[in-house]
Amino acid sequence: MSALWTVLRFLRRNVAGVVALALVAVLFLAARLPGVTREETTTLAGGYGFESRSIGLPQGLPERQIRAVNQDYANIDAWISSVGAAIAMNDLDGDRLANDLCVVDTRTDQVSITPAPVEGSDERYAPYALTSGDLPMNPHMAPMGCTPADVDQNGRMDLVVYYWGRTPIVHLAQPGVAQGPGAWRATELVPNAGGPTYTGEQWNTNAVAVDDFDSDGTLDLYVGNYFPDGPVLDPTRSGGVAMNASLSNAHNGGRDHVFRGVAGAPGQPASFVEQPGVLPDDISGGWVLGSSASDVDGDQRPELYLAQDHGRDAMLHNRSTPGQIRFEAVHGDRNPTAPKSKRMGADSFKGMAADFADLNRDGVSDLFVSNITQPYGIQESNFQWMATERTPEAMGAAMTEGRAPWVDDSTASGTAWSGWAWDAKAGDFDNSGNLAIAQATGFVKGETNRWPQLQELATANDTLVSDPAMWPRVSRGDDLSGNQPMRFFAPRADGGYADLAHELGLDVPTPTRGVATGDADGDGRLDLAIARQWEEPAFYRNTAPDAGNAMTLNLVREGTQTAGPGSPVVGATAEVTLPDGRKIVERVDGGGGHSGKRSSEVHLGLGAHDAPLPVTLRWRDATGATHTQTVDLAPGRHTVALGQAATVPTTPEDVR
Repeated sequence: MSALWTVLRFLRRNVAGVVALALVAVLFLAARLPGVTREETTTLAGGYGFESRSIGLPQGLPERQIRAVNQDYANIDAWISSVGAAIAMNDLDGDRLANDLCVVDTRTDQVSITPAPVEGSDERYAPYALTSGDLPMNPHMAPMGCTPADVDQNGRMDLVVYYWGRTPIVHLAQPGVAQGPGAWRATELVPNAGGPTYTGEQWNTNAVAVDDFDSDGTLDLYVGNYFPDGPVLDPTRSGGVAMNASLSNAHNGGRDHVFRGVAGAPGQPASFVEQPGVLPDDISGGWVLGSSASDVDGDQRPELYLAQDHGRDAMLHNRSTPGQIRFEAVHGDRNPTAPKSKRMGADSFKGMAADFADLNRDGVSDLFVSNITQPYGIQESNFQWMATERTPEAMGAAMTEGRAPWVDDSTASGTAWSGWAWDAKAGDFDNSGNLAIAQATGFVKGETNRWPQLQELATANDTLVSDPAMWPRVSRGDDLSGNQPMRFFAPRADGGYADLAHELGLDVPTPTRGVATGDADGDGRLDLAIARQWEEPAFYRNTAPDAGNAMTLNLVREGTQTAGPGSPVVGATAEVTLPDGRKIVERVDGGGGHSGKRSSEVHLGLGAHDAPLPVTLRWRDATGATHTQTVDLAPGRHTVALGQAATVPTTPEDVR
């Protein structure tokens, strides 16, 4: 009895502490990652397969491992040098296969065009460096990404290359010219004074999205800047630069820009005109690292999501009219059981990339967002925003009221924590009809762990953060999450996900940045290309042993196939309903994410289904008019011309 009495007295004196410990235990059990057994992981991995292949790059270019930076950034030059690796997969040579790569290599600060390393690539063309032609340049700029897009909409894929230190360059594909530097004509997106040395605006761009935002039938362009305009990469300068004014709510970043496409006269290319005032200052001044555009509410006008480092992401509902681009920010409902940062549009996390995808195959758009999720560091979480409405029309009604109808399900699904996360792409890599998520991770690779110092900065007053001199040293040899491998979240039977990167041989311990997907060899399976920061890029040919059937659609603008393979109808969607009731809806992506760009093809995994299926196509024609048409298509590859109606092939195309 005396022992029991002693225990009771202890509990009475320490009731507050006991309750606190019990609460911590309950919250831990509720928040911990869902368990995945080794047996389940092995079984899941058996349905996937990737073969690593080297990507050919031009030889003889000078290489380095860190950038020269503004003198104010000398103490954090490795931090400033932590982005820029990029990769895009698309059809650049007109053979109707996504077997060409546009690679930005930080070791050389060059943009290279190279064949994807699949059968026959050696016979097509040699890798070469893209040049700026006679456009003015200077030594204090670096490319950050490459977005394929047929900007003049003549049937040949062009390239939008964006930089730190200057405005973007548009490389227009030249008709009848073999692959090589002469295959492109470099033009300015923003006119400047010209001359041999660039003296124009010093944008520092990390995100580009291409889509028809104002629904007039012509492509528009969003350009998201990170640092404020200034000489970030000029080691001869001191000053004119800054860091973020807050780690959780900064609005002093580079201003974003929105360009409206204007159709040219018959036979003439389109042009871009900047439309000011599209975004409010608190959103336009965010530190953007990623963007994604997709029609959520079914009106065939794309919404736009901005992943903002150092503060609130933005979900922008499209309320544009032809000739006038207009967005309104929407926000998730307040919820007493959810933290503020789990409310869309109110988070304080470090947004790095975003990708719209219907993750649960109910016909309504969900969204995956990468954040910093470093254990014992900055332990945020990724966002797996799942739609709460059951139809696109209901999603639109909610957004019209200013509400963002999504809730985060990353913890329960097993996608919350992955590391210092970057680009992410959802794709059906086994043609099961379900989407996996490939995600880049890792920051600065070195020998000396700098997380203790960074954690001190994370607790500092915001008035100190904007001064680069107050930041801890992150220079050559320092390490911040430098050994993190990329992630491959595969869907489980219970609706959650398991990371299979180790089992699939994708867990190389080096920082990755861009993720690109596409069917490079035309075998119906999505391949994977990865940009690595300060390391050579990687290509993973899909070798899934028992992949299901698939439908690959090239949805191109009617009348644009005479000059090339056809102009992708960005934003067009294809929908099929499988016998088990799942709706498979995919879109022609104009290039979302961080620094990786998927191909323009629409890839529909069909599982075991091998017969023709009704496919519902939705698109805007060149005048901006909307169309919906249902056609029967068999599994395989199809090129469908979209105009007033869809011109449908009678049989699948041969695989080359």
